[in-house]
Amino acid sequence: MKKFLNNYFFPYLIFGVFKVWCLTLRVTFKNPVEEKQLRDLPGKYILTLWHGQIFYFLYYLRTFTDLYLLISPSQDGDILARLGQLMGFSIIRGSTYKKAVPAARSLIKVLKREGRIVTIADGSRGPRLKAQPGLLQIAGITGAPVIPMAYTARRKWILNSWDRFIIPVPFTRCILKSGAPIHIPRHIDEESLEKKQLELEKALNQLTLEIE
Repeated sequence: MKKFLNNYFFPYLIFGVFKVWCLTLRVTFKNPVEEKQLRDLPGKYILTLWHGQIFYFLYYLRTFTDLYLLISPSQDGDILARLGQLMGFSIIRGSTYKKAVPAARSLIKVLKREGRIVTIADGSRGPRLKAQPGLLQIAGITGAPVIPMAYTARRKWILNSWDRFIIPVPFTRCILKSGAPIHIPRHIDEESLEKKQLELEKALNQLTLEIE
């Protein structure tokens, strides 16, 4: 019974509520030219954002083609994975803490086939606003550019969670922005990797500041 609820009932219920909720939102891309360039961008890439900004991006990115979403293999992740499938994403299960190696291999295969992936920069458990090195290492191996993204809402609730999760109030306006691609050398040493982590963190935080 629990498996049925987690795999079918709750995901469909959440999907319905989530879709109606997001349909009430008014959306502005900070730079419409950037949005068109992002949608028309050919080949492989990695889209990344902070964990606290997942809410609207799950809805916005559903219209992008051939997107793979990395989701933690936890019980909570089971419902999120099913929700992602209902929204049209291909799902890969794994995280820094569990099934990390199989997930990394799957992501690398997707990118080598010129697919696109969406990852959370600060992972499924944080620390908050601290970029994880795994996605940058995958970018270096595959040659895929890392594209930072951010969103906020004019009126929103911010949960008292580790990621300060943002939920836009219905009928408010959401503002989205993407940043310049970050390229990672294939053979990168530890010191250079740390610099790229800081570069990604700075880019994501700067995007957030620009739209607040």
